Amino acid sequence: ASSPDEEWPEAEKAEKLARGAALKWASGVFYCPEKLEGLGQYRSREMQRNSSIQSRLKSTVQSYLEGVSAGLEQLRSAAQEVQSVCQDLGAARWALLDSADRFQGLQQMRALMAEHVQLASVVQVLPQLFSVHEVFSHTLQLLHEQHLLEAHAELMMMEHLRDDILSQLHFRGLSSAQATVLSYFGGLQELNESLAKQLWDIVGNSLRLVREDPVLFVTAVRIIEREEKIDDALLLEATFLPPGRPKGWRQKFYHVLQQTITGAHFCAARIDAEGPGLARHLAALQKGIVSELRVVKDLMVQCVPAHYNILSVYTATYHQALTSHLQDILREDLDKQALFLLLEWALRVYHSPEMMGHPDLLPEVDVSALGPLMSPELVDQTERKYVVKVKASVLEWMQRTLEVEFKEWFREEEPETDHQGFFQSALPVIVMQMLNENIQVAALITDSLQQKVYNMALEELEAFLGRLREALVQCGKEHQKDRTIPKYYVSYLLAMLNNNLALSSSVSSLHPDTAHREVPTSLQAALDRTQKKACQLLLEELLLDLQPLCLQLPSRKWLSGSQLVNSMCEVIDKYAKDFSRVRKPVFTLLLMESELLVVSQYLRALMQKKMVCKSEEERGQLCNRLLQDAMQLQELFCGLGLDQSQQSLEAVFALRELICLKDPALLSLEVLGFITKYPDVSDEHITTLLDLRGDVSREVRHMVLEMMAQHPQVLPESYRPIFSTISVPAPELPFCLRKGKCA
Repeated sequence: ASSPDEEWPEAEKAEKLARGAALKWASGVFYCPEKLEGLGQYRSREMQRNSSIQSRLKSTVQSYLEGVSAGLEQLRSAAQEVQSVCQDLGAARWALLDSADRFQGLQQMRALMAEHVQLASVVQVLPQLFSVHEVFSHTLQLLHEQHLLEAHAELMMMEHLRDDILSQLHFRGLSSAQATVLSYFGGLQELNESLAKQLWDIVGNSLRLVREDPVLFVTAVRIIEREEKIDDALLLEATFLPPGRPKGWRQKFYHVLQQTITGAHFCAARIDAEGPGLARHLAALQKGIVSELRVVKDLMVQCVPAHYNILSVYTATYHQALTSHLQDILREDLDKQALFLLLEWALRVYHSPEMMGHPDLLPEVDVSALGPLMSPELVDQTERKYVVKVKASVLEWMQRTLEVEFKEWFREEEPETDHQGFFQSALPVIVMQMLNENIQVAALITDSLQQKVYNMALEELEAFLGRLREALVQCGKEHQKDRTIPKYYVSYLLAMLNNNLALSSSVSSLHPDTAHREVPTSLQAALDRTQKKACQLLLEELLLDLQPLCLQLPSRKWLSGSQLVNSMCEVIDKYAKDFSRVRKPVFTLLLMESELLVVSQYLRALMQKKMVCKSEEERGQLCNRLLQDAMQLQELFCGLGLDQSQQSLEAVFALRELICLKDPALLSLEVLGFITKYPDVSDEHITTLLDLRGDVSREVRHMVLEMMAQHPQVLPESYRPIFSTISVPAPELPFCLRKGKCA
């Protein structure tokens, strides 16, 4: 046998640890000799604590042993009871096995019992089945008398009876008998249809009924709610669904409301798409919809359950119907007034306090969540259609204005003048007023429409200026045929220049944005071309009067001091007085162009090879005449207000220096300075001038031309061409014996 120490090694280990701890404690406490006096006290205290611990241990062990004993006793008792139950179950099993044959007779009893229950239920409903047709007739009479609730109660009773029978047949697999039941209850279909017809008639007249007699409408809603509850219950069971279910009368209620609204407002005969007819139609829609929504908000809401959201349904129905209706109208070929009315109505009136934002409808009616009445794409498409129509109208009006203006040019009286005496006509006022009115009208709708109309207006104004130039050209051709027609040709050209200035200064005011009022480049170019064309026609008229005088240049008579330049000055002065009837910027431009024209014609006449100086004395006369003419012309233009720096007569003075040069050998230097100042001078021009002197040898001429070839000139950007517009006659061939045929 093993020793206790081997049997309980943990106890031995614990005892050793306890002894070691006690020794450690004792050596620490009694290390000093003076503490040995309290050894007795320490011993008695430790003995008391050990005895206390031992008593608690004994008590715990005793309690544990008592619990174990009680548990063993309970287990012993439970085992005996289980054994007893097993014996009883075995006895019951043998008893059931002995009685199994007797239970076969109970099966027949059960079948008889089920048959008895069925017959009993049939007997119970027999009175109802026999009275079905009588109930049908009574229900139909109630419907004719509009006792709808009573009629519906009997109808529900008959339907319940039929559905109960059909359900039992369905669950017993007797589907073949269902046709007989349905045939027997065939009158229910007629009653349902009759009741439904009356209900939908009531719903269709709901707005009138809630004002006059809401009871009938409330009754219809109660019947619809009854049917909805029956539908929900049958769908929830999902075992058997009788024929005709679900009826879905609440959904039909909404459908009838929508049909009634559409039929009352949006299914009328073809509306008058012209402005007045469409305006009346839209006004009637506005008035009718607001009036009906008031009735729904104030009266109908109280007659239906809250979950119907009847006001929201009406609002959404009107919104959707209006959206489709406007789309249908826009498919027609509408004029600009009709398109404007639709845009204004859909984008402004519809949301305004006059319609859906009416104080009587707020805050319950809110169409902001329903989306726009016209989609952004449809709005843009309609705006473009409107712009096309306005463009056609503007084009027609401008064309008519131009025709009237063209006729006025041929009147027997001068054009009208403003308070400063400048010629003018009503054309710029008419054109700008028409364009501005269309832009301002478009601003009443949307900024995008205003911008579209503004762009169109600029395009049409540019095209109009092109047609105006064509009219000026046509008028000029008529005048060339007979200079007495038009009688006041120059005056009307000056009036057109003032009109062009008025248009140019007014164009910027058309821009919708006051901060960005610059004139588009293409339009400014069209205005400049119109001004240039009118100035060109005026200068051509001046040229026609100057040409007979210039043809007399140069000549011996002219050298001797004729009144030729005096006559030219008179012509220029006459035209300058006419030019003074045009405003300052163009007046200055006309003076500059007139002066350039006079200079170029004067120089052209000198270069026609009509005269060659035969002596030094004749060259001196030519120099004096050139100086006097240039001084006289310069004085004239300065007196008219043209600054000397703006004149081109300096070219005559420079040309005079070439003629007056005493020593032909110095011509190369003089010509170099001349071509440097006037880089558009050609070899032909210089050759002609040298011929005019009459004393230049072939060697000097060759040297001058060689010098010009060595010093090619480039035209500066700001240079005003003078000589490039002057053509020089081609030299006669040296081998021709005489004018006419060559030998």
